[in-house]
Amino acid sequence: MGGLRKDIQMIDSDTLASRGFVVAPGLIGPAECRALASLWPEKPNFRSHVVMQRHGFGQGEYQYFAYPLPERIEALRQALYPELAAVANRWNEELGIAKRFPTSLQAWLKQCHAGGQKRPTPLLLRYGPGDYNCLHRDLYGELVFPLQATVLLSDPAKDFNGGEFMLVEQRPRMQSRGEVVPLRQGDAVIFAVNERPVKGTRGFYRTAMRHGVSSLHAGERFTLGIIFHDAA
Repeated sequence: MGGLRKDIQMIDSDTLASRGFVVAPGLIGPAECRALASLWPEKPNFRSHVVMQRHGFGQGEYQYFAYPLPERIEALRQALYPELAAVANRWNEELGIAKRFPTSLQAWLKQCHAGGQKRPTPLLLRYGPGDYNCLHRDLYGELVFPLQATVLLSDPAKDFNGGEFMLVEQRPRMQSRGEVVPLRQGDAVIFAVNERPVKGTRGFYRTAMRHGVSSLHAGERFTLGIIFHDAA
């Protein structure tokens, strides 16, 4: 994939463990970002189009890619998965969950498809002035890969302002903790889909995370979402 950073194996799993997210700066270059955003009007690439306000999800639009995924999207999904599978298996071990994820994306998707989850979940999102995305989790079925990635395709210095990526962690018997994650064009934020392990005085416990996007003040913001489990 042209512009894809070569040191994708350098994802900081310790930061992922301690904060529930990590930023991979400059994961793809500006030209690749523009090429991905330009896919928006190419309807044959997509299986469905969602207007958020019709469903109470927020305000804005997104489209799920169809199989076969565009080459750029497929390459990025394939490149990210193995390193994240190692983190996911570590998390399951810490939480006492027996399930282990295979080392290849193909093997994991085979499990998803056997379980009835066959629809692709990578998506392209578009926000305009006043648009936002409510806090949510991308689950789609019983089979869930515990990490996902969002890549900012637009340039916050030129294309838009506002529209910050947000994470909220719900901690047991404590108040929720929020994070605003600054991103530049081409940066990816990798984060927990639902639950993650946190080390306490009596071992590991679970916290639940949700993500969203704050209101866009001006301009247009495109992002690419990479989810590793398919939908029912």
